[in-house]
Amino acid sequence: MERNSLNSLGVYRKSLALRDMSEAVAAYFTQNREILSLRKIDSFRDDISKSLMADADLITKEVEQAALSNCYSSRMRSLSYVNIMTRNILAYCNGLERDGVKEKEYLNLLRKEIRIFRVSFKKWRKSLINKND
Repeated sequence: MERNSLNSLGVYRKSLALRDMSEAVAAYFTQNREILSLRKIDSFRDDISKSLMADADLITKEVEQAALSNCYSSRMRSLSYVNIMTRNILAYCNGLERDGVKEKEYLNLLRKEIRIFRVSFKKWRKSLINKND
């Protein structure tokens, strides 16, 4: 697959949507208004917000790498990494909830976005696993 055709890939578009939603949730819940610059972190909530943004960004990068790779082992490594990052994001949602976030509807929106992404990701992963090198 060529880099130009990534936008036509549904799972890639969904990873971008997940990244955007994660950034919005992180920016909303952070107490450090400079979190988007990834400077020093002052609180637990800020730490979770930074990790949320970083992992969502890594998901997009790993989807891109898996889509562009011709090497089976490299694709499998990227696919495994995406699974880990999606579980991490769900854990961050739980952490924010336990930290006392009152606006749980935002966390539920992010969880829903993760579920939507995972459905698309699983279908795409099956097609990559069956793809011949």
